[in-house]
Amino acid sequence: MIEALDLSKSFRDKKRGEIHAVSNVSLRAEPGQIYGLLGANGAGKTTTLRMLATLLKPTSGTAVVAGHDVVRAPEKVRANVGFLAASTALYGRLTAREMITYFGRLNGMNESTVKARILELADQLDMHEFLDRRCEKFSTGMKQKTSIARTLIHDPAVMIFDEPTLGLDVMTARAIVKFVRECKGRGKTVIYSTHIMSEVEKLCDMVGIIHAGKLLAVGTLSELRTKYNEQDLEEIFVKVVGMEEVAA
Repeated sequence: MIEALDLSKSFRDKKRGEIHAVSNVSLRAEPGQIYGLLGANGAGKTTTLRMLATLLKPTSGTAVVAGHDVVRAPEKVRANVGFLAASTALYGRLTAREMITYFGRLNGMNESTVKARILELADQLDMHEFLDRRCEKFSTGMKQKTSIARTLIHDPAVMIFDEPTLGLDVMTARAIVKFVRECKGRGKTVIYSTHIMSEVEKLCDMVGIIHAGKLLAVGTLSELRTKYNEQDLEEIFVKVVGMEEVAA
């Protein structure tokens, strides 16, 4: 489970002074649930996810992930989390299998477990065709599937996906959405960050709309439709963000 309470992150910029990237974000995601974090570029999605994955230390507030505090026990959080970051690169001279194996070893897995897990992930992500090819030769979709596999090699209880289908063709994006849905079916706690409305509608049990570092609305799709008297998620998003900008 993931539970964040008043999570905030500020940065100091020489020209602009203090920047509040995330302000008092509170959220809760349960096992077997996909929590969609919906926001435009620069809304604070990635900063929030990096704090939950212990890559950034909160300025204030706290979060507990898989039973461990992100500040007091970051190493225990990392052992239970798979974090797919949009900017993570691959080692071009390694094959996909070598890349995934490397990360399995980093997570303390033995060789037989790593080999079995790679075959399982290759089945789920349809990777067998390029498993033994160098990453430098890969298409964008192949790279993303390899990144997902190496992120989840240790079969973590909590999975965090940051814009996982960005820049992918339709078929690869569909395969990844299907894989994320299967993760939910296996009882994983999933946070799915995106600005693609259709993916949120297909996948997410709960939706949080974030803008300018603030979590403005949270609920099921049905609850949000009722509250804002709109059926289309894009219209709901525009209305929520518009209300905040008027208030500001």
